[in-house]
Amino acid sequence: MSRQQRGLGKGLDDVLGKGKGLGALLGDKDLSQIRKPVDYVNKSVVSTDNAKNSADIMLIPVEMIEPNPFQPRMSFDSETLEELADSIRTLGLIQPITVRRKNSDRYQIISGERRFRACRLTGMQEIPAYIIDTNDQGMLEMAIVENIQREDLDPIEVAMSYERLINECNLTQEQMAARVGKKRASVTNTLRLLKLPAKIQHDLKVGLLNVGHAKVLLGIENPELQEALCDLVIKEGLSVRELEKKIKRLEDQKTEDDKPQDLPDEYFRVLEVMGRYFGNDISLKRGKNGKGTMTIRFSSDEEVRKFLEAFENSKI
Repeated sequence: MSRQQRGLGKGLDDVLGKGKGLGALLGDKDLSQIRKPVDYVNKSVVSTDNAKNSADIMLIPVEMIEPNPFQPRMSFDSETLEELADSIRTLGLIQPITVRRKNSDRYQIISGERRFRACRLTGMQEIPAYIIDTNDQGMLEMAIVENIQREDLDPIEVAMSYERLINECNLTQEQMAARVGKKRASVTNTLRLLKLPAKIQHDLKVGLLNVGHAKVLLGIENPELQEALCDLVIKEGLSVRELEKKIKRLEDQKTEDDKPQDLPDEYFRVLEVMGRYFGNDISLKRGKNGKGTMTIRFSSDEEVRKFLEAFENSKI
C-alpha cells in the first residue's frame, strides 16, 4: 500500500486544492477587514477617581497622561517612532502602556513612553493602559527594569540605569543584579563603563566602538592614552583583538625603554664623585633612549652642606 505524501514534500496546490489560490481559500473577504486595528470597548477613564487596580485595560485621554520623570532612555529615534506610529495606525496599539495615578486627573507613565509618543503622532485621543499604584521608588525601579529588559538601550544608558537603581533605590549590587536578572559580574563590568572619559562614553553611545573595545580601554590608566587609542579604533576600524595587540606592543616598547642599560664610563665617574659626599648612597638609572634618574640619599643636613660648599668652591 502506498503512503500519502506528507510534510514539506506536499505542495501549496496540494494543500489548497488544484487550481485554488489564496483568494479561493479566503473567498471574497477583504484582507483589510480581516486585519482590524485593536479596539478597547467601554473602558474609558474620565478621572482617576473611578480607576481601579485590575488586569483590565482602560482607555485614558491623552491629555491626562504625562511622561515618566524617571525615564532611563535619554533619546527616542524619530524615524523608528514614525514606523511604530504607522504600525499603530494599521493595527492599533497591541501592547498597552502602564501608568500610575498622580492625582485626580493626571497619570504618569511607568513603561511604554515610546508607544505613548507614537500614539500621539497618530492623533489618538485615548490610549489603552494598565493602571497600578506605586510610589516614586517603585515607579523608578519598574521603569528602569522594564527598559533594561525590553528596550534597546545603549551601553551607557544601561550603566547609568544600574547606577540610578543602586543610588536612588539604595540597592546593593547583588540586589540590583537580582532586579534586572543579571549576574553581578556583568553588572560590575557595565558600571565600570562610567569611569571612561566622556569622549569615549559618547563614542560608545553612538556605536563608533563596542563594549569589547571599552573593556580593553578600561585596562589603561592614562585617560589621554585611552582617548588616543579610541580615536585609533575608529580611524582604522580595529577589532577588539587588534586593539589588544596594539596595547601589548605599546607596553612592550615602554618596558624596553625603561629597562636599565649598561652605563658609559662617565656615569661611573659621576657616581664616584658624588658618592664621596653622601656615603656612596647614590644610584643612577639610564634608559635605552638616554633618559634616566639619579637618586641621592643623605643621612643629615651636614652631608648636604658639605656637598653644597664643595660645589660652590668648584671642588667637585
